[in-house]
Amino acid sequence: MKRILVLGAAGQVGTALLAQARVRAWPGHEILGRASQQLNITDAAAMDTAFTALRPDLVINCAAYTAVDRAESEPERAFAVNAAGAGLVAQACAHHDAALIQLSTDYVFDGSKPTPYREDDTVAPLGVYGRSKAEGEARVRATLPRHLILRLSWIFSDTHPSFFGTMLRLGAERPELRVVNDQIGGPSFAGHVASAIAAMAEAALAGQDIWGTYHYADAPDVSWHDFAAAIFAAAARHGLKVPKLTAIPSSDYPLPAKRPANSRFDCRTFTETFGLPRADWREAVESCCAARAGQSS
Repeated sequence: MKRILVLGAAGQVGTALLAQARVRAWPGHEILGRASQQLNITDAAAMDTAFTALRPDLVINCAAYTAVDRAESEPERAFAVNAAGAGLVAQACAHHDAALIQLSTDYVFDGSKPTPYREDDTVAPLGVYGRSKAEGEARVRATLPRHLILRLSWIFSDTHPSFFGTMLRLGAERPELRVVNDQIGGPSFAGHVASAIAAMAEAALAGQDIWGTYHYADAPDVSWHDFAAAIFAAAARHGLKVPKLTAIPSSDYPLPAKRPANSRFDCRTFTETFGLPRADWREAVESCCAARAGQSS
């Protein structure tokens, strides 16, 4: 039996991974989850102790500092987790003969490319968060040959704070919302991301030579405004309160961290390697809105 250790198990993706493992019982594998409060990836000694006790064959690192705007004023914290922490995870994997799936982000790109980003495009992050994740990628590559880096974008769920929940909450509180329409990407449901990671884990544990960097996002690509419009359309179908929605440029909604205008991913390498097509995020939005309506009735 192979042992899979999920770090950052209380986050959006970690929670989805453990939930999927409970429901589908990944055949032949034991799934071990450790929240960041239980195992701090910036603590090398704690990592070594945990790896010695747990003896994982594969580690999935979902632990990350994800406060994009706060990172601009807390660069040390962002780099401690996303860069140094990722490097320590890779070192622990190398020392204990484990493979690694390291999660990364669309923020490693500046968004200036007119077409979807491929894995071999040059990284050029615009802010601290993106730079810290890019540095984490580099440390993993330099430390551990048996690694898989999975870049993800616009992750949402109904279990953790995300754009989906924020839109429903604000839509219930306000008569009108203004959402930017000049940033485009692929919203990605955490449950679909978990399925993508599971496909990678199966290939890695089967000994396939699939190491490297991959892109995954749900389809179709949309702007934040159009994503919000789809959320509210589904919410209305399930009797939830929705606001008037107005499209605005990013210049009308300044934030501490600059976002890439183009976060679209070319996912063909992932699909061809792991045999899993891009899932449709609209189906997840529909089911999440149905669940919300059931909770409020």
